[in-house]
Amino acid sequence: MDPILERYHALEEKVLAYNPNLDTKLLYSAFQYADSKHSKQMRRDGTPYITHPLAVADIVADLKLDTESLLAALLHDCIEDTDASKEEIARLFGEDVAELVEGVTKLTRIKYASLAEKQMENLRKMLLAMSKDIRVILVKLCDRLHNMRTMQYQTPKKQHEKSLETMEIYAPIAHRLGMAVLKYELEDLSIRYLDPLGYKEIETQLKARFSRHREFLASTQKRIEDRMAQGGIHCTITSRTKHIYSIYWKMYPQHKTLDEIFDLYALRIIVDNVADCYNALGLIHDMFNPVPGRFKDYISTPKPNGYQSLHTTVIGREGIPFEVQIRTWQMHETAEYGIAAHWKYKKGGRNAQGEESTYEWVRKLLESQQDTDAEEFVKSLKVDLFSDEVFVFTPRGEVKGLPAGSTPIDFAYSVHSAIGNQMIGAKINGRLVPFQTQLQNGDIVEIQTSKAAKGPSRDWMTLCKSNEARNKIRQWFKKERRSENIVTGRSSFEAELKRNGYTIDEISAPDVLPRVLKKAQYNSLDDLYAAIGYGGMTSIKAVNRIRGEMAAIAKERREAAAVSDPLAEEPDELQQEMQRHVKTSLPPQPPQKARTISKSGVIVEGIDNCLVKFAKCCSPVPGDPIVGFVTKGYGVSIHRADCPNADPRHRSPEEAGRWVEVRWNNKKEQTEYSTSLEVYAKDRPNLFLDVATALSSAKVRTDTINARGMNDGYATVRVVLSVRDRYELDTVVRKLTTVSGVMSVTRGRG
Repeated sequence: MDPILERYHALEEKVLAYNPNLDTKLLYSAFQYADSKHSKQMRRDGTPYITHPLAVADIVADLKLDTESLLAALLHDCIEDTDASKEEIARLFGEDVAELVEGVTKLTRIKYASLAEKQMENLRKMLLAMSKDIRVILVKLCDRLHNMRTMQYQTPKKQHEKSLETMEIYAPIAHRLGMAVLKYELEDLSIRYLDPLGYKEIETQLKARFSRHREFLASTQKRIEDRMAQGGIHCTITSRTKHIYSIYWKMYPQHKTLDEIFDLYALRIIVDNVADCYNALGLIHDMFNPVPGRFKDYISTPKPNGYQSLHTTVIGREGIPFEVQIRTWQMHETAEYGIAAHWKYKKGGRNAQGEESTYEWVRKLLESQQDTDAEEFVKSLKVDLFSDEVFVFTPRGEVKGLPAGSTPIDFAYSVHSAIGNQMIGAKINGRLVPFQTQLQNGDIVEIQTSKAAKGPSRDWMTLCKSNEARNKIRQWFKKERRSENIVTGRSSFEAELKRNGYTIDEISAPDVLPRVLKKAQYNSLDDLYAAIGYGGMTSIKAVNRIRGEMAAIAKERREAAAVSDPLAEEPDELQQEMQRHVKTSLPPQPPQKARTISKSGVIVEGIDNCLVKFAKCCSPVPGDPIVGFVTKGYGVSIHRADCPNADPRHRSPEEAGRWVEVRWNNKKEQTEYSTSLEVYAKDRPNLFLDVATALSSAKVRTDTINARGMNDGYATVRVVLSVRDRYELDTVVRKLTTVSGVMSVTRGRG
């Protein structure tokens, strides 16, 4: 039998096992449609492209999702990669399936100004579709999981990019949806490419301990089974080793060894009802010594994603600590599959979406989305998804989950926007506290309000942590203070225009304003001013958006002038001919004094015999665009053109005449130039050594190198080195980016 057809039949059998009423003709029709559409496409591993949709559908079947999700999995790349249309899919397989496929499809047919903007629009569209039908993200997660499983066939650059995106976006979404099975595998596959050395080290240590700890877990499991049977508790017990990324996160940022991780091993006890959970806990604490402070009751206080279980860490006879998790079968199903548990076929159809509150956070992420630019949206999304959580209580005992570092402002807006807007004070555990106080797990928070309150302060934007609170504050300022926002925004915008060499009159010209507003993505200047005033846009970003359009308008005007005056097209040639005529008509002149080339290899236009020094703030090297600044008594200081200290917007008017044109002398002898690099990386053992090895392999002289660890698990390594030119420096940068765990390598910029 054809291998592809064999894989399809295996998929069909898997689905029939949990859904006997499967419409096999419809499923096979979707398979044939996808196979024909992708018939001329191949994957990077050399297999037919249809193997990918089949694999995604297989993962969807593992989650026991409904037929529409399976069809969407088979068809999910048809709109993006083939000539298939949403309308055709809707006609053949139904409107719901077409909506799911459209939700998963990326926005690849639209041109974006930046990578951040493209990422924002992809995420925004996916989340919008997800808020309407949660199955969109379930299929998308399965798609990303298979892509990560086959990431070995991609280039190192693509491996790093996709792994970082998976770690920052998709794994946290799986966590928020309670899908532990997908979350753990996505994290492990990502860290394999983000830090292959760290991954390999942990994997090797686990394999070395496997046989010894397998015996320990088996014997401990047998003892617990016997004790539960004696206590009349019917249960199923399984064991697991902590997944690699969880170990990685505890070892490197917290500088722990494998022996210091208490929950490296865990036994899971699954019982029939909640009462048996607590009875089993009592027996466990009677059998083993519990570790103080390591007991958590997620049954009485579930996590926001619906997770429920009892956790306790105990010490076995061998002195090995291990975790015991106790839960019911229903809790286990929710813990493993999260929101997907609500979409099993037996639940059936759109009405089986489960509790709306389970993914209400998706809608909250999208509040005020039209007023947020690409960079801010992606940044706030990552904060809301990836930050650790703190759990606090309302005075009535309701649990609120907020990002770690949240303040009473975040809490107030999580209750209701009106509570936040009318807040005049806050109490934590009965005591009045300042608004900037950070909330801790278990705090009881009470918000004091008044109808006479003046509303939020602009300072609250910097005090709050959550995207939800920040958006609601923006909305208040947008609605209540428009006139004030317009005045504030106009002042800021005009000042930024002036720094960039433009005036408001130029922007407001009848033939310019419509194009500028379209580029800035606002309907009127007042709307733009208001957005800047309430914080939805910054004046710097607004001017950056329109700068390219202004340059295009200026170019069009020059071209139009050239058409109306043909002689204007060749001014240089005419001037050269006139100069040649003058030179031949004049008597011989004494030889001109040649411009002096400094020993540093830099030519200073219009200045002879001058001292040249290189600015330490940006350390330029040959190949960098450069500018010069005439200092008082120290010659000409050479800066990179992109150095903040040389930015035309930051130059004072009285110093305008001291900025001079300079250029490299390409014919000079080879000289070495000192410059600096900053390496940002995951903190781990041997990072410093690996960076030094990469520098050595680049065969450049390293003057100084120092590293500094940070509390967030990352480290910066600053290197001062000597190179001959920009080409040699770029070679060094490429070698450093291949070091395991390195996130970025940047030049010093003031």
